[in-house]
Amino acid sequence: MIDRKVCDEMKKIHEKNRFVRGLVSWVGYRQTAIEYVRDERLAGETKYPLKKMLKLSIDGMTSFSYKPLKLSSYAGGLFSIVGFLYMFFVLYLKLFTHRTVTGGASIIIIQLLFSGVVLLMLGIIGEYIGRIYDETKDRPLYIVRECHGMGMEPKKGIQQYIN
Repeated sequence: MIDRKVCDEMKKIHEKNRFVRGLVSWVGYRQTAIEYVRDERLAGETKYPLKKMLKLSIDGMTSFSYKPLKLSSYAGGLFSIVGFLYMFFVLYLKLFTHRTVTGGASIIIIQLLFSGVVLLMLGIIGEYIGRIYDETKDRPLYIVRECHGMGMEPKKGIQQYIN
């Protein structure tokens, strides 16, 4: 259940792919949980299968979070660090011991370093894409509930004051 004020504000947001559960929280009005006991389902099983639940969870993560975009940056940093550490380990074995890692060590090092750099670049591109995505949603910076003593009446639509 949501209040009429919340419903009116949500109707003013012109997003194409709405994640309603997140938008209700984002609008920012006070929320209260109401507990109730649900009766047994009369019609059998739910019509909301696992596939739809997974889509709902992915929509929730991508609508309000940049964390999935940052994963490639983290993975790139990790691969680069592992590549450098392995390179130093191989150099240590070559210079200070009588053991040498033959053949595939140089290929593994190059692969780890290049993969790390590529993933870091993808992470940077992902940051830009996330910011573009945020701008295209065109959500207001904040919602003005009421104006007191400013000599203005709230306009229809979402109020934005940017100075």
